[in-house]
Amino acid sequence: MSLLTRTHGTQLDVHSLSQLLCPLTSALRDAPNLEARGNRPLQMTFEDQLKILIYYHLEEHSSGRHLLQVLNQEDFAATHIAPPSGIHKSAFFEALNTRGLQQMVHVYEHLQKQATAKLPIAKEISDLGDLVAVDGSLIDATLSMHWADYRKEAKKAKVHLGFDIGRGIPQKITLTDGKSDERLQVDRLVHPGQTGVYDRYYQCYKNFDEWQALGRHFVCRIKASSRKTVLRTNKITPDSHVFYDAVVLLGTKNVTQTAQEVRVVGYKVDDITYWVATDRFELTAEKVALIYKLRWTIETFFGWWKRHLKVYHLIARSPHGLLMQILAGLITYLLLAIYCHEEHNERVSIERVRELRNKIRNEAARNTGPNPPDIIDLAFGAYATS
Repeated sequence: MSLLTRTHGTQLDVHSLSQLLCPLTSALRDAPNLEARGNRPLQMTFEDQLKILIYYHLEEHSSGRHLLQVLNQEDFAATHIAPPSGIHKSAFFEALNTRGLQQMVHVYEHLQKQATAKLPIAKEISDLGDLVAVDGSLIDATLSMHWADYRKEAKKAKVHLGFDIGRGIPQKITLTDGKSDERLQVDRLVHPGQTGVYDRYYQCYKNFDEWQALGRHFVCRIKASSRKTVLRTNKITPDSHVFYDAVVLLGTKNVTQTAQEVRVVGYKVDDITYWVATDRFELTAEKVALIYKLRWTIETFFGWWKRHLKVYHLIARSPHGLLMQILAGLITYLLLAIYCHEEHNERVSIERVRELRNKIRNEAARNTGPNPPDIIDLAFGAYATS
């Protein structure tokens, strides 16, 4: 059955919304069942949770209280987003903080694979391999979030993300307390065969050896003072911004020195000098420098994600609930990435997101009447129809 067809065959004009949600169809079909604990039936299904959280991020709500007020008082949200019996504060937050994480992880991983298959790698960097920028981002937490340890009288959680530079989408994610060591997350965020791109915090000679042994390539900025034992030098291209290119052993012999050879590239841009270590020996020095420059894409993503999808306006306090919220924010971004590519052959932009919001509102207004169709349920419900 089409996403846009009601049981009696009436065609609905909800193209933009169905396009946005369509990638969820197969993910929901294969998702584990969410079952009630005890004899009481669920007041909210996992599909209810998912569409509410997508709506929260898509509409830039500023808090859980704001979201619940809209779900109870705004006609479109109350009719098409909230569960049929309405939504209650206690039921919403209990569900957010205790249920649905297994299903949310499944949907995110399934959708991430879809996005990877659908979205092309940017042509200008297609010859650089599978690049993954890795970084952590702090989330301000409340003092009651005791698990979010950071420092005295300050609580923060930290999102660790692997970001697909070529396609402009998130990949793997982990969540820890604020003072957790980011370097420990690399094994979860970068697969063998991929090239992790890191800032200076990730400089660790032991890791450089281990990554090479496991086939995890790296491009990592290092301190200018890093000790280098030169094994051989590479030719420098005249008039290049690269001034140094050598294969070295990094660190102090018999103390911290790398066992494996490492290539170090030094270059200067806008009066700033960069030193970068890598195992990508086959690339030109200029391309190594370009790869490190592309690390900035993850900073841009974090900034855009925080500002326009309100992912760090906390509506949960537990690790379970916060991870639910973060995953829903990533799912919303992936849906937008697929939608913008398929509808406009573009990457995500706030202009396209605002345009989409307006289309959804206009479609809902055109389809209101004595018995308005549940547009979003139709789009989500396709996975259960033949």
